[in-house]
Amino acid sequence: MVNQNYEPNDREEVILTLFKQGRTDDNPWGRVNPLYLRQHSDLDKGQVEYALRNLTAAGWIKQLNKGGLYEFVDDPRS
Repeated sequence: MVNQNYEPNDREEVILTLFKQGRTDDNPWGRVNPLYLRQHSDLDKGQVEYALRNLTAAGWIKQLNKGGLYEFVDDPRS
């Protein structure tokens, strides 16, 4: 269930933007792993892990496997 009252911080906004890349261009989008997030942002490993944990707890993303693949669920603001 998506927490509609959750307010992402600046780092989490960066993560959400990366999840949504390709969405408007009909390109594959919505699935990333932590390494991809680190390579395409200025965030370090700890910052990425913390953001993923918070967004998962809020229900905005979900972890698909133990290997670290995450999938976008919903952004109730859009």
